[in-house]
Amino acid sequence: MAEAVLGIIGGSGIYDLPGLSELREERIESPWGEPSDVLRIGRMGQTKIVFLPRHGRGHAIPPSEINYRANIDVLKRAGVTDLVSLSACGSYKAELYPGLLVLVDQFVDRTAGRASSFFGKGCVAHVSLAHPVGPRLQERLAEAASAEALPFVKGGTLVTMEGPQFSTRAESLTYKALGYDLIGMTAMPEAKLAREAEITYATVAMVTDYDCWHEEHAAVDVAAVIAVLHANADKARRLVARLARDFPAEREPCPAGSHTALDFAIVTAPEHRDPALLAKLDAVAGRVLAGRS
Repeated sequence: MAEAVLGIIGGSGIYDLPGLSELREERIESPWGEPSDVLRIGRMGQTKIVFLPRHGRGHAIPPSEINYRANIDVLKRAGVTDLVSLSACGSYKAELYPGLLVLVDQFVDRTAGRASSFFGKGCVAHVSLAHPVGPRLQERLAEAASAEALPFVKGGTLVTMEGPQFSTRAESLTYKALGYDLIGMTAMPEAKLAREAEITYATVAMVTDYDCWHEEHAAVDVAAVIAVLHANADKARRLVARLARDFPAEREPCPAGSHTALDFAIVTAPEHRDPALLAKLDAVAGRVLAGRS
């Protein structure tokens, strides 16, 4: 197997990742456009780390204007095999309180208008997304959280809304009634694109609020979120440091099949594939398009 390279996408409040040795910044060009920021590449212990702030440093990019395809593409080009997304989220359950970390394993996509696939006319592909989170990566996150005595819950469903506005109360009550655990604005199409790129993906949802369903708590606003983000950011950094310390040197096969997601996914016959699109897929799908094992 290839060298394991751990990618970290920092969400709201996490625009840097202290503790990296051999640190360098690298701007990688992508045929899909501009990523959110330059990559910060270094090591924690023996593990190679590639960090990207999702909203850019200074939080200049709103959720719907993030170039998710470019972000995943440059992470793939940097060699990332396993990707951890750190995301601020609202909670639909009283027991999932602000300050808690939730290692979600399912997503519901309620976004609209975001480019959600690298594939399209000229090269059609359908990957399995039944299990969007890599089970072994999730388990390693759980082990790291336990070792650091961080409050966490393993498992949960996160619904992704378009934003940038927060939910109406009617929306909040609807999602709660449907049994969803959390709400955020960025997990989709990020998780879909990571699977197409054969990158093992996991989300650490950092609870900041109760959205606007809870009658005993005020409706979410930016001031309330920021107050919790600072504490959560420290937890996230501790979690990543512990995860990196114990991370394997070689990439582990993913039980959900993320490392071979494209093996049988491309359905367009070779003679009907668009050369221009194939050129853009050189990093994402190069393994299968070039016939590599």
